[in-house]
Amino acid sequence: MAVLKEGGRFYLHPEMSNDLVGTHPPGAHSLVAMSVGYFIEDFVDMLCNQKLHQSWELLFHHSVVIICFGIAVLLHQYVGFALVALLVEINSIFLHVRQILLMANLVHTPCYRLNSLVNLGTYVVFRMATLAWMSRWLFLNRHNVPPAAYAVGTAGMAIMTPMNIILFYRLLRSDFLKSRRDKEERQDKEE
Repeated sequence: MAVLKEGGRFYLHPEMSNDLVGTHPPGAHSLVAMSVGYFIEDFVDMLCNQKLHQSWELLFHHSVVIICFGIAVLLHQYVGFALVALLVEINSIFLHVRQILLMANLVHTPCYRLNSLVNLGTYVVFRMATLAWMSRWLFLNRHNVPPAAYAVGTAGMAIMTPMNIILFYRLLRSDFLKSRRDKEERQDKEE
């Protein structure tokens, strides 16, 4: 729900599109601070309840987000940039639904197939396009961003972009390429 509000924030506060460093609407700082809390809680939960080899990528992801969002919260700067980053979480809804459907063994259902399509579409729009836009913004505004903040932002983008490309490939392989391969194998067995 909070993520859906972010699209409205940009619509209602167009000045943010010109200044993602110092401009943010009322409540935005609190939203980013709550997001840091969520990522910390989820990080601790994964440490306590999952094996490291199963969760190291998400732990790494959460560490990067906690650092970047934490800087925005502490400095009251880059909150607008963090809001853009939260748009990525719209896709998380469909990633989580996918996990639930997998755990419920509903892989071969129309619901799973529909979610796979929506998941892939929102992945491209809200993860890949958003990260590309953020990288572009950071590059174009490098002269207006202090070197330390620029280094953190660049490192964050350099870490998140390949991680998201790899996850996209895994989703594509698992939900689309594998099902096509399974279908071909079934047809070969029938012949």
